Amino acid sequence: MNRRQFILGTIGVGAVTAIGTACSSGSSIEMEHVRSATAITQVYGEGQKLIAVGIEYDSNIDTTKLATSSFTVTGRTVTKVYANTSAAITDTPVNGPFVIVELSPTDSNALLWAGPEPANGGTSGSTDPSAGTAPAGQSSTPASQDPSVAGPPLGSSSKPVIKSATATVSQTGAVTTTAGTTYAGTPTAEVTTTKTVDPLVDLFEQKTFSDATTGQTLQYNLFVPKNYSPARKYPLVLFMHDASVVGADVKGTLVQGLGAVCWASPEDQARHECFVVAPQYQTVVVSDDYNPGPLFETTVNLINTLTSQYSIDTAHMHATGQSMGAMMTLGLNIRHPDLFSTSYVVAGQWPSDQAAPLAHKRLWVTVSQGDAKAYPMGNETMAVVQDNGGQVTTATWDARATQAQFATAVDDVTSKETNINYVSFLPGTVPSTGGGASEHMGTWQIAYSIPGIRDWVMQS
Repeated sequence: MNRRQFILGTIGVGAVTAIGTACSSGSSIEMEHVRSATAITQVYGEGQKLIAVGIEYDSNIDTTKLATSSFTVTGRTVTKVYANTSAAITDTPVNGPFVIVELSPTDSNALLWAGPEPANGGTSGSTDPSAGTAPAGQSSTPASQDPSVAGPPLGSSSKPVIKSATATVSQTGAVTTTAGTTYAGTPTAEVTTTKTVDPLVDLFEQKTFSDATTGQTLQYNLFVPKNYSPARKYPLVLFMHDASVVGADVKGTLVQGLGAVCWASPEDQARHECFVVAPQYQTVVVSDDYNPGPLFETTVNLINTLTSQYSIDTAHMHATGQSMGAMMTLGLNIRHPDLFSTSYVVAGQWPSDQAAPLAHKRLWVTVSQGDAKAYPMGNETMAVVQDNGGQVTTATWDARATQAQFATAVDDVTSKETNINYVSFLPGTVPSTGGGASEHMGTWQIAYSIPGIRDWVMQS
């Protein structure tokens, strides 16, 4: 399975695109007959990437006469060239004014999400409490070797880096219009992107919630179902990000991975129409002492406020999160046991001596066996919930499985019809993130890419 096929399987649609940072002013258009150039981005498990450029011409272009060799993009690998009626990638090219120049997502400079800025001169890495590692630059001990190393303190923040989605294109070969006119290549002329397209992420509205109870202000992203009608009730999914996203722009939680956007994809919405809420936390909400700050309750108050503003089915609200967000998911279920009907917990943990209230909740928990904190604490929690009457199905998966293999594995787990499913990935099978917390941070790159788990969550 190639990378493109994998991403198609993760979201069930041809592409999930997301916003990139706006290009700087002063971009040039030197190519004759070209009106504009648009950067096209896509959210992968590891974050947003610049994966294509849409070049708008002054006439419709004959897609059958385009060649990959007719375009170059500075510093990138061109993989495919075709025409379309809009600045969007497609598997079915058609004649239109846009020439789509697809770029390899494996290029070293394709990734726009760069994570938190390094601290104290260190290299960029995890600043996540659940990772079992100190902020980058403060400890040389990988989380996979020392789970006792403290994470960032409550209320701390960082400034994640999101690179500009900018590309410079040259037309080196001929382009033919549908009228038969040839636009000769001019290798020395260039066009630089001046905007981005984001047909999925643009569906999220950016809002601010002022909580009169806690005195906190919380920015968040809200996806409203396309055909929303107050006359019917809709489920809701709350996604909470990990601590490496703390301090980012409000859209940071949408572009750092699939955890938020996957629920809003057209294919997922066709199966399970729902609201999606993705808060953007500016400070760490819960740290290694498991004593949450005020934004913990602000999140609850936000959800309750939304249920009064929209026609949301309060009996079918779902929580999910990765690492810090997974910790919040568990903590919210313990402190507010009637708030969520089902939760998806990814690479996170909560003290097992507080886990008894989880016994009768509907949970899917996914961790990596190489995660030195989330895995052993997850095992302890499963023992507690079983002792308190919870029914648990346990399974071990290879995170490198194909989508077909994942589908079979999901069917096997769900056939047991237990209220809690506990899946652990074999160590060394999740993607490497280039640091000591790879077994931890690599978990959610796969965990949110499996449609069958999302279906199970939404079927409660």
